[in-house]
Order: sequence, then structure tokens, then C-alpha cells
Amino acid sequence: MSERLMNGALNAPDAEFETSLRPARFGDFVGQGKVKERLQVVVDAARGRKDVLDHVLLSGPPGLGKTTLAHIIANEMGVNVKATSGPVIDKAGTLAGLLTNLELGDVLFIDEIHRMQKAVEEYLYSAMEDFVLDIVIDQGPQARSVRLNLPKFTLIGATTRSGLIAAPLRSRFGTVMRLDYYERGDLEHIIERSARILNVQSDKGGTSEIARRARGTPRIANKLLRWVRDYAQVKADNRITAPVADEALKMLDIDEYGLDEMDKRILATIAERFDGGPVGISSIAVAVAEEPDTIEEVYEPFLIQEGYLKRTPQGRTITKLAAERMGFKAPRDSAAQGSLF
Repeated sequence: MSERLMNGALNAPDAEFETSLRPARFGDFVGQGKVKERLQVVVDAARGRKDVLDHVLLSGPPGLGKTTLAHIIANEMGVNVKATSGPVIDKAGTLAGLLTNLELGDVLFIDEIHRMQKAVEEYLYSAMEDFVLDIVIDQGPQARSVRLNLPKFTLIGATTRSGLIAAPLRSRFGTVMRLDYYERGDLEHIIERSARILNVQSDKGGTSEIARRARGTPRIANKLLRWVRDYAQVKADNRITAPVADEALKMLDIDEYGLDEMDKRILATIAERFDGGPVGISSIAVAVAEEPDTIEEVYEPFLIQEGYLKRTPQGRTITKLAAERMGFKAPRDSAAQGSLF
């Protein structure tokens, strides 16, 4: 699988861009040092015992490598991986079809596992613990239960919202790991590796400029690299330098701090329409024409981490840093808002 990924990387179509850049082994995976080390231990231990790896739950914001790690685990274990997502498994029959087609030791990867139907999720309990699946057939007086024996398998679940996973399901995962945003140095290494695979010339300055605006996320870093590559091909003799990367990213409305157009709209909405806050997420969503879940899961984590946004019991408020960098009116301090709490 590793050779197939690497051989196809240079000419991969856009739809397969991210897959072509994904590392296939722990040794090629950059960042998430503690998570990678712990996973390496449990994988090596299971392989040494010639046993099936215990179930793994990976959580964290989108784009940090959960899917990549699931495939790496399968590669390191030398088994097949079947990938699906929580919303797709909408009935017990769908889950039964997935589980009964697994072979001994195979990995079933369920992305966004917190979005599974609760009625279907309960069928996973016995499948994960006892490797059996009890399916109820028919309804009413004709209803009967059929038990299906399953091969021992490894379930790898990925979630962006671990708090929504039911306690009985969470307790059945032997290994639970959380992925955090990447340091800029790690992102630079990831971009350098991706540039080599894509046969793109990039100096240290160009790599650093892309990493600085990648929001601590490898998926975003690779997408920005693709755009800067196209820009450099057309306007800069196919070489990525710091000035070239800067001009290319400005065309995407991504500033020197990594803020994109939607980030700025969210901050400007709170500052100008709601006097700096506090304001509820629903009101922000209506004002910027975006779904509340998207704002909470995609935009807010970066804005909060970088110190532009605060969550309070009454809602969101911008910070003094956001006001200074964006030219907004300075927000009221906590003392002035005391009556709101």
C-alpha cells in the first residue's frame, strides 16, 4: 500500500490529492509525538503477540491526521482497512454488512463516529466487546433475534466532538487519543515532504510562509501548498519563495496571521454589529450566513487558540488583540460587563 501511495502521488488527480500526500508509516508521520509514540507501542505489542489490536478512538479538530493514523495503524499491523463514516451507517443492516465482511484482524474505520444513530450505535457494544452481533428480524409477534459471530477486528473511531460520544461506547475503546494543533516547525516539515512528492521547488522562506498561515492544520497546509504551487507555476517560474507565497495567499484573502475571509467576517460581525459581544452563536451564524456547527468546529477553535475570540456564559466576545490587529473599537473590559454575568 505504501508503494502504491507513493508511486501515484506525482500524478494524482485533485480528488486524490490529500490521499496521495498521506504518509503510510509511523516513521513518515510528522508531529503528534506523544500520540504517535503511544500508538506505536500498542501496535508493536499486538504485533509481537500476534494478536488483534484493541479498539482505538482518535479525537480532535478536523484535518489533524485522524484518518491518516487509522490507515497507518492498518499498514503497520499488515491488515486491511475498511473506511466509512457515522452518518452513512443509518441502520443495523448497514452495520451488519460492514462487520460481516471483515476478516480476522481487519480495521474498521468510522469517521465522525459521534454522528451514528443511537439505535445503531448500541449494536456496536456487543460487536466490540464479544465480537458478536445480535440482529432483530421482523417486527411484532414474528420478531426474532439472530446472533452473528464476527471475526476479531479493530474498530478505529474518529471524532471532532468527543463529548457527544455516549459513555458506554467510549468505555469500549482500549486506547483513547486526542490530537492537537501542530507547531509551525512540524508544519514546515510536512510542507517540505509534500513539496518533494509533488516535485515542487520551495525554499525555506516559502515553506515557512505557508506554514505560518496554515492554522496549525496539515490538511490546510497541503491545500495552501497546492494553490501556491499553481500560482508559482503561472507567475513565478515554478519556484516558491516567501514573497511568492505571500502574494499567492493574499489572493485567497489569507492575511499574515492566517485569518481568512470568514474569520474576519465573524470577528467584524461581533465587533461592529454586536458592539464587541457577548453574542450567541446562533446570532453570529445568521449574520455571516453560516451554520452554527461549522463556526464552532471549523472557525472558533483557531480564533480562540490565537487569542482573537473568547467564550463567556453569555456568548462570544472579541479580544483586545483582535481589535488591535483588525482595527476595531476596543472591546469593553470584564469590569464594564460585570452586570452581564
